[in-house]
Amino acid sequence: MTDKFFRQARFLTSAAKLSQCPPDEGYEVAFAGRSNAGKSSAINTLCDHNGLAKTSKTPGRTQLINFFELDEERRLVDLPGYGYAKVSVSIKKDWQGNLAQYLEQRRCLKGLVLMMDVRHPLKDFDLQMLDWAGQIDLPVHVLLTKADKLKRGPASASLQKVRKTLREMEGDFSVQLFSSLKKTGVPEAHQKLNQWLERDSV
Repeated sequence: MTDKFFRQARFLTSAAKLSQCPPDEGYEVAFAGRSNAGKSSAINTLCDHNGLAKTSKTPGRTQLINFFELDEERRLVDLPGYGYAKVSVSIKKDWQGNLAQYLEQRRCLKGLVLMMDVRHPLKDFDLQMLDWAGQIDLPVHVLLTKADKLKRGPASASLQKVRKTLREMEGDFSVQLFSSLKKTGVPEAHQKLNQWLERDSV
C-alpha cells in the first residue's frame, strides 16, 4: 500500500456502543490516547486529509467511536480521548465501558496506535492501556506525538525512555517519534499500519 491508499480514507460512521459498529469483519486499526495528545491531527496527517478526523481547541471532543473506511475491508478507528475532557463522571464511565467492549470483543481489530505527547509520555492511563493490551494480546504501536516541540536530543531521550519501559512490559509493543506539523515519522507509521491491515498477506 502507498500513501495514495491512505488518502482515500473517508468517514464511514460513528458508534456510541459496540452494537452500532460496522460488521465485525475485515481489518481495523484503532487510535487511542489522551485527549490532548494530538490524536485527530495524527490521523489527518497519516491520511493527508486535514478535515478527516475533527480537531478542536477543546480536547476531549471525540465522544464516539468514529470509523474511517480505506476500502471495503479496511478501516481506521478513532477512539474517544481520555484523561482530560471536562465531562460528567457518568459519561466518562460510559466511554470507558464502550472502549473496553470494543477493544476486548472486536475480532477484526488488528492493532492499536497509542498516542502520547513526547514531552509527557507514560501517564497513568497510558500505562493502564498498555497493560490491558498486553493482557488481551493486542499489539500496540506508540506514536510519541509533537516531536517538533523538542530538540533532537531530548526527543531521542524520551524515545529511549519509552522503549525501555515497553521492553519491560508484557506485550507486542513498538514506539516511534511523530510530528503532525513536520510530517516526521509518517513513512514509519504507514509501514506499521500496512503490516496490520494486510496481516494475512504479509
